[in-house]
Amino acid sequence: MSTETKTTCPYCGVGCGVIARIDDAGTVSVRGDPDHPANFGRLCSKGSALAETIDLDGRILHPQIDGRRADWDQALDLVATRFSETIAEHGPDSVAFYVSGQLLTEDYYVANKLMKGFIGSANIDTNSRLCMSSSVAGHRRAFGADTVPGTYEDIELADLVILTGSNLAWCHPVIYQRLAAAKAARPGMKVVVIDPRRTMTADIADLHLAIRPDGDVALFMGLLAHLAGTAAIDQNYIGTHTNGFAEAFAAASALGIAELMELTGLPSMQLRQFFRLFEETEKVVTCYSQGVNQSASGTDKVNAIINCHLATGRIGRPGMGPFSLTGQPNAMGGREVGGLANMLAAHMAIENAEDCDRVQRFWQSPAIARRPGFKAVDMFRAVAGGRVKALWIMATNPVVSMPDADAVAAAIAACPFVVVSDVLQDTDTTKLAHVLLPSLGWAEKDGTVTNSERRISRQRAYLPAPGEARADWWQLAEVGRRMGFEDAFSFPSAATVFAEHATLSAFENDGGRDFDIGAYARIDGAAYDGLAPFQWPQPAASQVQTTRFFADGGFYHADRKARFVAVNAPATDRTSADFPLTLNTGRIRDQWHTMTRTGKSARLSAHIAEPFAEIHPRDAMEIGVASAGLVEIESPYGKAVVRALVTERQARGSLFVPMHWNDQFAAKARIDAVVAPITDPFSGQPASKNVAIAARRLKVASYGFAVSVTKPQGLDTTYWALAKADGGWRLELAFDAAPESWSEWCRTHLGIPDHIEPLGYADAQTGNLRLAFFEGDRLLAAFFLARQPVAVARNWAVEQLTVQHADMAKRFAVAAGRPGAGRMDPGATVCSCFSVGVNQIVAAVRGGCHSVEAVGKELNAGTNCGSCRAEIRGIIDGCLAAAAE
Repeated sequence: MSTETKTTCPYCGVGCGVIARIDDAGTVSVRGDPDHPANFGRLCSKGSALAETIDLDGRILHPQIDGRRADWDQALDLVATRFSETIAEHGPDSVAFYVSGQLLTEDYYVANKLMKGFIGSANIDTNSRLCMSSSVAGHRRAFGADTVPGTYEDIELADLVILTGSNLAWCHPVIYQRLAAAKAARPGMKVVVIDPRRTMTADIADLHLAIRPDGDVALFMGLLAHLAGTAAIDQNYIGTHTNGFAEAFAAASALGIAELMELTGLPSMQLRQFFRLFEETEKVVTCYSQGVNQSASGTDKVNAIINCHLATGRIGRPGMGPFSLTGQPNAMGGREVGGLANMLAAHMAIENAEDCDRVQRFWQSPAIARRPGFKAVDMFRAVAGGRVKALWIMATNPVVSMPDADAVAAAIAACPFVVVSDVLQDTDTTKLAHVLLPSLGWAEKDGTVTNSERRISRQRAYLPAPGEARADWWQLAEVGRRMGFEDAFSFPSAATVFAEHATLSAFENDGGRDFDIGAYARIDGAAYDGLAPFQWPQPAASQVQTTRFFADGGFYHADRKARFVAVNAPATDRTSADFPLTLNTGRIRDQWHTMTRTGKSARLSAHIAEPFAEIHPRDAMEIGVASAGLVEIESPYGKAVVRALVTERQARGSLFVPMHWNDQFAAKARIDAVVAPITDPFSGQPASKNVAIAARRLKVASYGFAVSVTKPQGLDTTYWALAKADGGWRLELAFDAAPESWSEWCRTHLGIPDHIEPLGYADAQTGNLRLAFFEGDRLLAAFFLARQPVAVARNWAVEQLTVQHADMAKRFAVAAGRPGAGRMDPGATVCSCFSVGVNQIVAAVRGGCHSVEAVGKELNAGTNCGSCRAEIRGIIDGCLAAAAE
């Protein structure tokens, strides 16, 4: 009998509802939940592929101590003992938790309670520090609380949407589609994209401002100074609901137009056009994400944006306000429980003595943290310096994602006691654990998450826990009990954790705190199981459904007024003679974080299968690298090697490299090893988008490409990048020198049995080599070698792993790396949702499909998540332009 379960997507902060279906044969499929108010049935390419990521391949199924299987009692007793002994000998600040926005709120709550209330230290921080902590700091400075004022609906209701530091089309595709639909329905709506790169999001823009890295503070200072001289300024709102306008205006007006042009890199005409758009449009929403947050001036950027909305009173009303687009599925839930080192639970302040006393009384805890703990970068410095001697890492991979990642790896390796809770056996971080604990994966988890618009949704289990995997909150509670805190951590279920969390939010809360879900303080198991998505606040016994904040003031500073923050425009150029280029890191459309989930999906790996650097053609020419060549990127902190993607979408003088690849998928592509550990002075968030680097062509003797039914092993070449494919794996390679026998190299690394001889050829003059290994009618592996980047129909070659090859002509086609006459090579994947390649789209255009909608009708491409629509439009434009010549 088939079953359906409503749950929530585990990727970005949009918080899309998902329906997981298990059919009579036990096959899992997923689709968007049409009733969920975040996505109304839409899913992005990653969400659509969730069913491809739930297998047990590579899962940790049992606790391990020093690499050997243990039972839960042994592992938990050891963790409790080592943490207790470390605290007894060195004090509570000698231990730390590093947790994750991938955790559920219930996990986060128990972790925060154990560390801050019972261990008595604030040394709990999260990878959300790398994502949105500048937003938290900016909100708290301006509003007195970490309050997101608006909702997703505001983006649709606005007449002007500003996207700054946000590649919405790739990083929050469902919100992008909501915006695109609103703009199609109301063509008068304007969209401004502020980004150094011309990303796919710029496809929707009426104005693209190719700002210099970190030029945002100056831009919004200039906007504030402009607004102050216009009728757009709201003197009544400023006078009634705010403080500090004069100081903020004085700082902003000190910037002249010449300095503004220099700091932003924008011409005066574009500056004035942007200023007029904001001035003349009442309904304006400013969405911002990592391009704002991940900066040494990230908090000031946030406050510079908020200043403009406060000055015009455009906040908390339909279609108006600043809007932080959260990167992770439960970064907001982590903020609610105080999961950052400088926060208390339920949006209370660690620097406020009354709040500390209130939380301690509620928890009835023996201690309470009264000062901030180590933020992420400082935490790993403290580990390296020996101040933190016991570390528990949960649901994150800091050896890949932290800046100065090589130093982080060395710090963890040297730490006397390291616990890692994760779902996969082999990550760059798990290999450093003394104790490895098996956690539940997305399909097995039960709890809640909060999205970017303050909407709390249930994540429900629809598969049984595999092996001995257990919930993260349960692991933490068991350790708390074994440390002597039995009564405080005797939670029988996730529902009881949520109920306590809700009760604390309402405890002694007379409206002076924004976060209040007291209406759910008495929730029982049955009600929790059926809990529908809701937005906070939801105070007890209240009929008022507050969806927006601050239209009529009511801020959370003591005087209930907002604060303008006088900011200063920072210098934007970090380059030098030795490191003359700027590195910008970020996400791509079809991968997530460090690929522990998305790396399992062949469909998601088909769009972009290896690490790359976007580089402007003139910069590529100067360093001598051609498109598809290899680039070595270096800073004083580390090196990485990636493929060159030469494109005019990238600004001159800057390179963009995605942050996903790691040692499980590539030879040397952990780009955060290159990123300097520079942080924002207020938020502690690392500056991952303005890094001084040098780049050079990596010279190699030969390039290779392979497909294989077995996972390649023991790779030690100059460059390799591995990706899952239908029927097996695909592999990019580069070599400094040739082995004695390429056939033997394939046998060793691609798992070819000794008795199977290859079909193929070698051309000593050109350096081209082709080998194909067949067992019966089945292709086991194909290997292609050339002195230049290999010209092979890659997606077609991958398809050959899943088809029969009884015909000798088909076998020779495999060796040639091209389909024979009458067979189509789909080309590089454009639409991951429906596996549509560029050659298929070109053929459709030549067949008369001259619009994105027509291509969608013919091929389905672009009709699901829509994040490929900009690429499709570019292909159409290119084909039509070529036809017109």
